[in-house]
Amino acid sequence: MTSLSPGSADALLFDLGRVVLDIDFSKAIACWAGHAGLEPEAIVTRYERDSEAYRLHEVGRISDEDYFQSLRSSLGIGISDAQFLEGWNAIFAGEMPDIAELLPRAAKQMPLYAFSNTNRPHVDHFSKEYADLLGHFRALYLSSSIGLRKPDAEAFDHVVTAMGVPANRIVFFDDLAANVEGARARGLKAVHVTSPRDVGIALKALGI
Repeated sequence: MTSLSPGSADALLFDLGRVVLDIDFSKAIACWAGHAGLEPEAIVTRYERDSEAYRLHEVGRISDEDYFQSLRSSLGIGISDAQFLEGWNAIFAGEMPDIAELLPRAAKQMPLYAFSNTNRPHVDHFSKEYADLLGHFRALYLSSSIGLRKPDAEAFDHVVTAMGVPANRIVFFDDLAANVEGARARGLKAVHVTSPRDVGIALKALGI
């Protein structure tokens, strides 16, 4: 468990998906299935979230077209790149509960940063759709831009160096246990966000 108390942090670092922005991959599956004239159940079991192509796409090593081609093959559907993109961006289901209140309150006391495994189409989409909310962050460290992804040690080291804050003075919020463990291994304090309440609880412990 991470021990938090007033004065124990100099900066906050947030994952985006399921911490700041709500994500629902079933929306992508439903969209793609609709374009293919199928029921979502026909392709959902074929979708591999953390495939090799998915990881390469997140660090900018393959193009959007190549990633969509990999989906075309793995899902067994012949829809267009534009139709894949429509579903790909449909996963954003709004802001996480209470985060629009918590971020500006926290930003008054210490700098906020974001660190997310994501890809260029999603960045283009959420940067516009959620510009006001994301404006509370001093910087966004995105895997598709930095070429590194969580939970790799070099990814956390890169972000800590870029922030210019000692790792043990950063509190990191993420919904995936592997990323929380990766952050702790590099010296960050880390909070495993399993419900929307967890961010608020941690901020309260910090005196925010």
